[in-house]
Amino acid sequence: MPAVERGARARTRRLMLETATRLMQSGMTPSVSEVAEAAAVSRATAYRYFPSQAALVQAVVDEGLGPILTWKSASNDAERRVADLFATAMPRIEAFEATFKAALKLSLDQWARRQAGTLGSEPAFTRGHRVDLLKDAIAPLKGRLKPRQLRRLAQALSLMFGVEVVTVLKDIWGLDSTEMMSVAQWAAGALVRAAMAESGVGSAGIPAASKTAIA
Repeated sequence: MPAVERGARARTRRLMLETATRLMQSGMTPSVSEVAEAAAVSRATAYRYFPSQAALVQAVVDEGLGPILTWKSASNDAERRVADLFATAMPRIEAFEATFKAALKLSLDQWARRQAGTLGSEPAFTRGHRVDLLKDAIAPLKGRLKPRQLRRLAQALSLMFGVEVVTVLKDIWGLDSTEMMSVAQWAAGALVRAAMAESGVGSAGIPAASKTAIA
């Protein structure tokens, strides 16, 4: 079990995270200096906790992800595991939609400045939690699907997992939360079943021919 943060240092860090979260939930992508000012903390102190905007935003994103980062499933059924991951993650992502959109904005802004050669030595904001989560969700298919097929399935599922799908289905299609979740779950399930059918694998990772014989 991780140690519980205590003392003035822990309180200051918590204050900065809460302030940054509030600003990001309001639509901002704040700098360390802006968070320091809003939290009434000196810039020098703020930069000791978060040496860059990327480090600050990453900490807020991890805070927002919360239980998603520790998601686990005991099921050996890949489709069920994926559905469980989506049921756990998507409501949380929607609740922190503004925060994740602010993080996405930073990522896109850094990409544009990198292309223009103006990013300099600013640390990059990296995104990638969904890669590990989706690989874990489809782990029962490891050894049943070829490595390239397993990788392609994880890549395809990543298109339906995250704040981007919330943006597309809610902002572009005008769906409400229930409809958005239904479409995301349906698409994820369809991708898993398509990958298994292509490889002749049954719903629980059992080769289709073997499953028929067992029945």
